[in-house]
Amino acid sequence: MDGLVVRTYEEELKYLSKRPGAPIWDVARGFVPNMRVPATLYVNDELQSLVFDELRQFCTADSRHGFLPALKQMANVAALPGIVRQSIGLPDVHSGYGFAIGNVAAFDMTDPAAVVSPGGVGFDINCGVRLLRTNLSEADVAPVKEQLAQALFDFIPVGVGSQGVIPTSSLALQEALELGMDWSVREGYAWAEDKEHCEESGRMLAARPEAVSARAKKRGLPQLGTLGAGNHYAEVQVVERIFDKSAAAAMGIEWEG
Repeated sequence: MDGLVVRTYEEELKYLSKRPGAPIWDVARGFVPNMRVPATLYVNDELQSLVFDELRQFCTADSRHGFLPALKQMANVAALPGIVRQSIGLPDVHSGYGFAIGNVAAFDMTDPAAVVSPGGVGFDINCGVRLLRTNLSEADVAPVKEQLAQALFDFIPVGVGSQGVIPTSSLALQEALELGMDWSVREGYAWAEDKEHCEESGRMLAARPEAVSARAKKRGLPQLGTLGAGNHYAEVQVVERIFDKSAAAAMGIEWEG
């Protein structure tokens, strides 16, 4: 951590400000050196204490030898070339590798200096997030939430060594890599309209599956259709409050609860 600016916790807090009436914190430029844009953290009061505790512990002399706290990692991302507008921390943000886990940023690919960071897309399987909106309310789900949780465990393979429920041969895996979501639609694992809500309609035409090693394909073959292990999870969440109606409408979220 050569060149790390050493400040007390109280001094660090001077760079952080909470927006009135909203669970949003702004991290000003200067929180770490060379920030090109500010950082923004979306977090409620319950999770806020965890994020700030990371920073408080880091400010003690014997804590500067481990991972940087999420707020510092978000600010470091704000210093990367080509970043657009801000570095964003989602409500579950916590310390990660380079990028904080739950840290999101956009980069302008027309900028010749812009970067593509492995830390921003996942070091292993390009972890992503998918939102499935239901027409259910919290009142509908609450009486059966235990059964629902068990059903998710029963039907979604998860954990180290788990195998997918999709019977896949080496040939089928190759086709899945080449065709992307078109393969899933053809095999009955997705609806055609699902493609409308995926990047590049679920298929990267410039992808080169032949560049993936045979060893990697062998390891990935039994995992197709699993949730994975580690920091991968499926959640059932409730929309308690809508802050941005236009953004919510784009995801089909129209009412609270």
